[in-house]
Amino acid sequence: MSHDALKLVTIGGGSSYTPELIEGYIKRREQLPIKEIWLVDIEAGMEKLKIVGAMAQRMVKAAGLDWEVHLTLDRQAALKDADFVSTQFRVGRLPARIKDERIPNYYGLIGQETNGAGGIFKAFRTVPVILDIVADMKRLCPQAWLINFTNPSGMITEAIRTYGHWDRVIGLCNVPVMAMLSEQELIGKTLDQLTYKFAGIDHFHWHRVWDESGQEVTMTIIDKLFGDNDAGLPTNIFDVPFFKDQLAAMRMIPCGYHRYYYRQEEMTAHGLAEYRENKTRAQQVTQIEEELFELYRDPELDYKPKQLAERGGAHYSDAACEAIASIYRDKKTHMVVSTLNQGSVPDLPSDHVVEVSAQIGAAGAVPMAFGHFQPAERGWLQLMKNMELVIVEAAVTGDYGLALQAFTMNPLIPSGATAKRVLDELLIAHQAYLPQFADKIQALIAAGIMVQDTVAAELSEVTQVVSD
Repeated sequence: MSHDALKLVTIGGGSSYTPELIEGYIKRREQLPIKEIWLVDIEAGMEKLKIVGAMAQRMVKAAGLDWEVHLTLDRQAALKDADFVSTQFRVGRLPARIKDERIPNYYGLIGQETNGAGGIFKAFRTVPVILDIVADMKRLCPQAWLINFTNPSGMITEAIRTYGHWDRVIGLCNVPVMAMLSEQELIGKTLDQLTYKFAGIDHFHWHRVWDESGQEVTMTIIDKLFGDNDAGLPTNIFDVPFFKDQLAAMRMIPCGYHRYYYRQEEMTAHGLAEYRENKTRAQQVTQIEEELFELYRDPELDYKPKQLAERGGAHYSDAACEAIASIYRDKKTHMVVSTLNQGSVPDLPSDHVVEVSAQIGAAGAVPMAFGHFQPAERGWLQLMKNMELVIVEAAVTGDYGLALQAFTMNPLIPSGATAKRVLDELLIAHQAYLPQFADKIQALIAAGIMVQDTVAAELSEVTQVVSD
C-alpha cells in the first residue's frame, strides 16, 4: 500500500471494545499515517456510539494527534474509499446473546456465545449482515482489507470468502493472543524466544511450542498448566481442568473452548447453575458493559480503563491494529488468524477457512504448514469444520433442514425432539434478525411454538416491538 493518509472504518463503532482499538492505533502512530477514523453503528446503537465516539476523540486529542474521528450511522459514506474496514458488531446486541444462552439452558443444554446452539444462531443472524457489508465494499472500497473480529469469527470469515467472494479478509480471535502472552511467563521465557504453531478452526484449535534452542516445550507448558495457573483462559470460560493424561497423549495444548467438548458434563453443570441463579454469562456481561459505559461517559476519561479486561475480549482490538499495521508496512508478523487453508492443515479442504499461524504482510495472511493431526484430533476437527460449513450454508439459504442438520452434528446438542424444540424457539426468539427463515418462523408461530424461558420470552417481545 502506498497511501500516505489512511482512512480506517470500524463497523460496530459503538462497541465497548472501541477504546482498545483507538489505543492500538495511537500505539502504532509511527507505523500508520492515519488521516481519518470512521466509527459506524446503527440507529439502536446511537447512544453508545456517541459515548464511545466522544471518548475516542478525547483519546486522540490527549495523544496530540490531528486524526479526524467521525461518528455516523451512514455506512455507505463511511466505506467510500476506505483502506481498512474492521468489523466488531453483534446483531441483536446483548439481549440476543442472553436468548442464545438461556433458551438452550432451559432445556438442560450448554448456552454459550460461540459454541452449541447459541453459537449456531449467532452465525445465522450475522452472516447475512456481513455479506451486505461485503457487497457495499465491492462498490465503495474494492481495494480495502476487511479485518473481522465479529464472532463466530471463523464462520463469518468462511462466509465472506465462500459466499461473499471477497479475498482481502483476515479473521481474528483473542484466544491465541492470550495463550501466547501468558504461557511465556509459565516457563520463564519471552515471546521472541518461542516459536508457536497453531492449527484448527476458530475456538477449536490446538498449538505446539518450541524454544530458542529448537527444543519443543509443549509438554513443559502442559506440566505448568496443572500447577496454579491455566494460561490464557478467556475470562468467559469456567476453569475446569483438562485431564492431563489426555493432553499428554495428544502432545498439544487445546484452546480454552475445548473444555466444552472435553469436559462437557462439568461445563454444562456450571452453566446450568449460573442459569438457575439468573447469572448467565450474557447477563454478567450486560452488567459489566453498563459499568463500562458509565466510565466512558466521564468527560475527563481519555484512556482505556482497566475494567475493559473483564469484558472477555481483551486483546481483540489490539490484534486488529497489529494486523492492519502488518499489512500496511508488510511487516510479515506471526499472527494466528482465520484464513484460507491452502494446504496448511492437510486434514481439511484447501479451499476453506482454518485458524492457523500465518505470516501477515502486504499479501495478507500466508499460512504456515502445520501437518496432519492424529486420529482423535483429526476426527474432531473434520466434524467441527463440516458443521461450520453446514451452518454457513443454512445462514445464507434459510434452509430449515440444514439448520436441523447443524444441530444434529453439534457435539453439545443431543439430537432428537429437544434439539428441534430449541432450534424452533431460537428461531422465534430471533425472528427480527432472521429474514431468511421468515416463512418457517411464521409456520412455527402458527403451530403454537412459544419461547418457554421467561427472561428470553420477555426480551423477544421487546425485540418484536422495536423491529415492527
